[in-house]
Amino acid sequence: MAALPTVVVVLVVLVLLGFGLSVRIVKQYERGVLFRLGRVLGVREPGLRLIVPLIDVLRRVSLRIVTMPIQSQGIITRDNVSVDVSAVAYYQVVDATKSVVAIEDVAAAINQIAQTTLRKVVGQHTLDQTLAETDRINQSIREILDGTTEAWGVVVTLVELKDIQLPESMKRAMARQAEAEREKRAKIIAAQGESLAADQLGAASDIMMAHPLALQLRNLQSLVEIGVDKNTTVVFPAPLMSTIQELGAFLAREQAAVTTPARASTTPATATSPTVEVEVPATDAAFNTDYNGEPATRP
Repeated sequence: MAALPTVVVVLVVLVLLGFGLSVRIVKQYERGVLFRLGRVLGVREPGLRLIVPLIDVLRRVSLRIVTMPIQSQGIITRDNVSVDVSAVAYYQVVDATKSVVAIEDVAAAINQIAQTTLRKVVGQHTLDQTLAETDRINQSIREILDGTTEAWGVVVTLVELKDIQLPESMKRAMARQAEAEREKRAKIIAAQGESLAADQLGAASDIMMAHPLALQLRNLQSLVEIGVDKNTTVVFPAPLMSTIQELGAFLAREQAAVTTPARASTTPATATSPTVEVEVPATDAAFNTDYNGEPATRP
């Protein structure tokens, strides 16, 4: 009788121990792959699941999206430029049974195949294509990885190039190239501006030729703009053709003024009194000349 309580206690302990060994909890984001004596029986959904201790094994597989960084790879591009490229990949297990049965370690396998695929795809492009066509390279890497991991029950949802490290000499060469490109664009823009300005100046000159006062008004406006500073001495050139015309008119008036009084004074002298010859000094004779260069005589 004394041994009965002890047996009961032992039985209760064994039952509790067996219950504890047989109870498994599968989380909401997991699926359980059940093995019985090494054979797959099926997939267990989330919740409280019971197994046979020492006979059944339940492998829990996470179905959440996994972020996997791809470490930097030394790659030689198609145009023989050495670059270091790192990336990041996102994958998700969609078939728990395949991810457990088909491959030993799905995370390590995807990491290795991602590194080799990154080197192969980037190596098929030039440096300019690698820098400018990252979207196409990302798509190519993702398609290759997705095709490889499909047999493992894994779907690669996204691959992105994270960082591209260039040699210092290549950075300086690219900087010089960008500077030369900007200088070329600046010269082209300046030449286009000069062309447009020349067209507008030609149109303005046609208007000024049709309206001569417009040129004079423009000259006065320029004088007003220059004369803002009171200490400025302005030497403003006059228009050449109008200056020549005014100079010719001035010489014609001077010639008329010199010859007309001389003729008017000699005509009365011959009628009333004898002609008196006056000797003109050399300086006056040199100064009072007609338009043809001959000295003018004074009565």
